[in-house]
Amino acid sequence: MSTENSILKARAQGSKKAVALQYEGYSTPRVTAKGEHLVAEQIVLLARENNIPVYEDNSLVQALAQVELGEEIPELLYMAIAEIIAFIYQLERSQGGAEKVRKDVLTRRDMLKNRYRP
Repeated sequence: MSTENSILKARAQGSKKAVALQYEGYSTPRVTAKGEHLVAEQIVLLARENNIPVYEDNSLVQALAQVELGEEIPELLYMAIAEIIAFIYQLERSQGGAEKVRKDVLTRRDMLKNRYRP
């Protein structure tokens, strides 16, 4: 796994949503897939099968779900997405490579706990 792909998912009011992002390292991340219910489950399943980190954040997924497929994320979301990308880089570095990145759901709490660990 590299930071080229990441999946964001949400469980909001009984419905599941997922948004997949692609980041090539030199341009703004783009929405490459999104869906609800069964489509969201398939997006997350494919991510896990391909060792792509899954990050859970309801409000961020709600905002990204408004972005059209293939479009860049809006500037308003740059900081939130940058934090996720930085965390993925940190995981890759600390776990010795892309293929060893956790497959489970990452949360903001996980990010902060690892970021501020003594």
